[in-house]
Amino acid sequence: MIILGIDIGGSATKGALVNTDTGELVSERIRYGSKKIQKPKQIVANIGKIAKELNYSGIIGSTFPGIVKAGVIKSSANLHKDWIGANLAELITDETGNNAYVLNDADAAGMGEMRFGGEDIRNESVVLFLTIGTGIGSALFVEGNLLQNTELGHMLVNKKEAEEYASAAVKRIEKLTWKQWATRFNEVLLAYDFLLNPDVFILGGGVSSRFDKFERYFTVETKVVPAKLENLAGIIGAAMAAREKLT
Repeated sequence: MIILGIDIGGSATKGALVNTDTGELVSERIRYGSKKIQKPKQIVANIGKIAKELNYSGIIGSTFPGIVKAGVIKSSANLHKDWIGANLAELITDETGNNAYVLNDADAAGMGEMRFGGEDIRNESVVLFLTIGTGIGSALFVEGNLLQNTELGHMLVNKKEAEEYASAAVKRIEKLTWKQWATRFNEVLLAYDFLLNPDVFILGGGVSSRFDKFERYFTVETKVVPAKLENLAGIIGAAMAAREKLT
């Protein structure tokens, strides 16, 4: 089944058509970036443009970088505060005329990775998937079941929120070397490891494609692997979630 997946991030909104049977993109990925913190109206308009450019009509799956309950945004750390209380599912439907399902961005990416990332991941009892971008998103799976909206990126590590200490955005802004950044991120992993005892950490987001640059700096004993879907996991997971919830 072909479904439009949308991935809303702190710096861009991306979308593509996904074959939810195989996890493959079957269209170009369209991206609308912005250097400004965007309000709901701006991002929803971009989602409408993506659907129109892909000549798409059908259900839509969308992520959001914050807590999402029944399509309603409950937190917005990296986007405009006007998002809080907004029903993004309804806004997308009003803009495009298509029914929509919305979930946390890390939850969506984790679902995509768990489904299409590889058998070795699905065989683990406790999996902690982390997206590393403007912030740090988290998706915790126990025996394949997702605990939604964990938001572990806001946990304090070294007196700062984890994402304020070791996100990809922090690496860029502070001009950290891979070693400097990985040393910080290792502290984050150690904190998560102590509290949750996962069998494996999966790292997603843009930095996952550069895993070879920093993996040697990790000292955490738990296995750490890069996401096989890399930065496409959110789009794929969003489309997959929409299929499961709306069909």
